[in-house]
Amino acid sequence: MFPRTPRPLLAAPVLLLAACTGYSSGLESVHQPVVTEQRLAIDVRAESGGLAADETQRLGAWMAALGLRYGDSIAVDDGAEGALARADVAALASRYGLTLAERAPATLGAVSPGTVRVVVSRSIASVPGCPEYARPAAASADASTGSTFGCATNSNLAAMVADPAHLVRGVSDTATPDPATSAKAIAAYRAAAPSGGGGTTVKAESTGGSPR
Repeated sequence: MFPRTPRPLLAAPVLLLAACTGYSSGLESVHQPVVTEQRLAIDVRAESGGLAADETQRLGAWMAALGLRYGDSIAVDDGAEGALARADVAALASRYGLTLAERAPATLGAVSPGTVRVVVSRSIASVPGCPEYARPAAASADASTGSTFGCATNSNLAAMVADPAHLVRGVSDTATPDPATSAKAIAAYRAAAPSGGGGTTVKAESTGGSPR
């Protein structure tokens, strides 16, 4: 259980942010990406040998409907059902290039006996309030930025980041480098068509006159 915070403490930062929306005396945009997390859960029946046969198909259809992608986190709250059910869920998650998280996040309701709960956590990044044209930069007497300053850059960042959670806590470098990953760019360059055939290099064309 998380300790309950008095409402005045929660309301104060909201009012503070609302008061400064659209105005910045410096070059730091007031429009920053906001990351929200969505959690989706499904309970499936488990047996002594893992997931029930029909439940494996149902879980696979549920994952396909969600369109699992990079950045999604999958966890299993297996209660007392053991690790066999986790292995079945991990096999389904591997179809999307995902692995199971070590710990399942908190969800509403207890897991019923004989079932396991599969939880998918998905982060979404957006920049609320953009675009905002309430205060043009040209109308500023103190040479401050306009109200929509930073909307384009930060909205593109929120749309292009592969895992929005990295905007909050970043990502650490892996201890073991993967040579296959670093060789992808080299392999793509070697496999590209020659520059004259529209490959990786744009062919220079003369705009006029005779070639030398």
